[in-house]
Parts: sequence; structure tokens; C-alpha cells
Amino acid sequence: MARNRYKPRGKRSDEGQYINLPYAMIKSPAWRSLSGSAIKVWFELHARFSGGNNGRIHLSMNEAAQILGLGKATVQRAFVELEAKGFIVLEVPGNWYSRRAHDWRLTTKPTQASTGNKAATNDWRDWRPEKTKRGSGTDPSAIRVVPP
Repeated sequence: MARNRYKPRGKRSDEGQYINLPYAMIKSPAWRSLSGSAIKVWFELHARFSGGNNGRIHLSMNEAAQILGLGKATVQRAFVELEAKGFIVLEVPGNWYSRRAHDWRLTTKPTQASTGNKAATNDWRDWRPEKTKRGSGTDPSAIRVVPP
């Protein structure tokens, strides 16, 4: 007899929470430009999202470094990168002396505030890579090799 994997409400009994990766996001320039450490930090922040705590997700740099096996400076760069590319937003800064971690908001998830629910902002959609200048006057490749 086959074992029924579904609970009466339609939820799978042997699987927990999952992270949705929309195709539009993983094909975006912002996602494709993320470093591996930034993606690891992003996944850790999502693992701490419980459905109603967006904007109050706690993850300190020291804790992230220990959990993910990364250096503290690498984790700090990952947070800066995620914030600059629109995947996370710092809601409430932490305090070193009070030993309180930052409160982060995931832009891919809705926020439940006291004033009502707010939809996901998906700020990563607005990020564009900086254009680089090529062929400057000091660049040796800009000098003509063939005489006129």
C-alpha cells in the first residue's frame, strides 16, 4: 500500500519551508552579479523568515560568519552587496554596545505592519550594472597601430 505523503490540508508532511526563486529574479542582472558569499547570506536570511517577521529578521555579521563558514569581512561585503543590489533593506540598525543585531527586510517578501500588509517591493528589478568606459586616451589599446 502506498503511503500518502499529503496531510489532509494538502501540505506535505515530510517537507518543511522552502524558498521560492522566481525565474525573473534568477535571470536578472542583479542576481547574476551576486557573489557566492552574498547568495549564501541571502539564503540564510530567507531561512530566518517565518512569514510574519519581514522587517524584523535578525542576523549578525558574527553569527553569519560562524554559520556559513565565511570571514567577517566577507560577510560584511555580502550584506553591503545585497543591500546595494536591492535584495535586502536595513530597517533598524543594530547596536554593538547593546549586543543587538540589525533588523533586515527581504524585498522579495511582503511585510506585515501594524498599518496593514505591504507587498514585496522587489527593489532588485531596478538595479543596473555600471557601464565601463573603453578606449580612453591613456589606454594603450586606443592608440592606432597602423599609420594613416
